[in-house]
Amino acid sequence: MNIKKIVVALALSIGVPALSFAACPYDQNCLNNPYGAGSPYKADGLNNPYSQYGSPYSNKSHTNPYATDAPKLYDSQGNYRGKLSNNPYDPDSTSNPYGRYGSKYSPDSINNPYGAGNPYSNEPIYVVPSR
Repeated sequence: MNIKKIVVALALSIGVPALSFAACPYDQNCLNNPYGAGSPYKADGLNNPYSQYGSPYSNKSHTNPYATDAPKLYDSQGNYRGKLSNNPYDPDSTSNPYGRYGSKYSPDSINNPYGAGNPYSNEPIYVVPSR
């Protein structure tokens, strides 16, 4: 799963998506910003392997292939775009190549460059971790 391929904003403080713009490398809420939400040192960050959202052993982590409570993805209109998960068997996982949110042919999948995963779209995808 290529996280840098999509524009992602992270809102952990209040549990709802924060506003994010296309200037992602400089946005504090963007996972592509190594000094903001994408920092591997952020205490509750998805890129921190010691946090509950980045640990390969946590049930709330996108890196755990067996996680059942992985962070959820939403677009700017509030449409659900699946779970940011490495679990290839979860029907809602973005890593399930046969699922609605992981297939490269599904219009709802971030893996479809002609659908929700369009790299030229200015619409951000929001990551909402489980609480």
